[in-house]
Formats: sequence, C-alpha cells, structure tokens
Amino acid sequence: MSVLSMLGALAGNTTIMAILAALVGGIGLFVAGGRANKDAARRAAEKLAAVEERLEMDREATDAERAARDLPDEAARREAMRWAKR
Repeated sequence: MSVLSMLGALAGNTTIMAILAALVGGIGLFVAGGRANKDAARRAAEKLAAVEERLEMDREATDAERAARDLPDEAARREAMRWAKR
C-alpha cells in the first residue's frame, strides 16, 4: 500500500511531473538528433560518391580526347563511335 500511495503523491505533484516530462522530452530530442546526424552523414556520403564518379568520368573523357587528338580522322571517328555506343 505504501508504494501506491507514494506513486499517487508523485503523480499529484506538478513539479515532479514537469521534471519527468522535461526528461522524457530531452531524451526524445536526443534520439531525434541522432537520427538527423545519420541522415546528414548518409547524404554527404552519397554526394561524395557522385562527385567522385563525375571526376572519374571527366578523367576518362580527357584521356580519350588526348588519345583521339593524335589519331587520323578515320581512327578518331571509330573511337568516337565506340564512346557513343556506351
């Protein structure tokens, strides 16, 4: 009986209930902030992968342009057709 009466007294005390509500709200914000950080890290990783892919494509195109610069016209056309089919 004494445990129930203590719980009743705690539930009736507005100061203690306000402190408990603040703790629960703080924990909720902490959990939500962790999720936001994970999402931000995932988006940053996706952006980095896209930038690296673009850079690699640019390097491949630059290498092909350098190689095609020294080719005769017919060989350059064949090389361009090979790239156009990709």
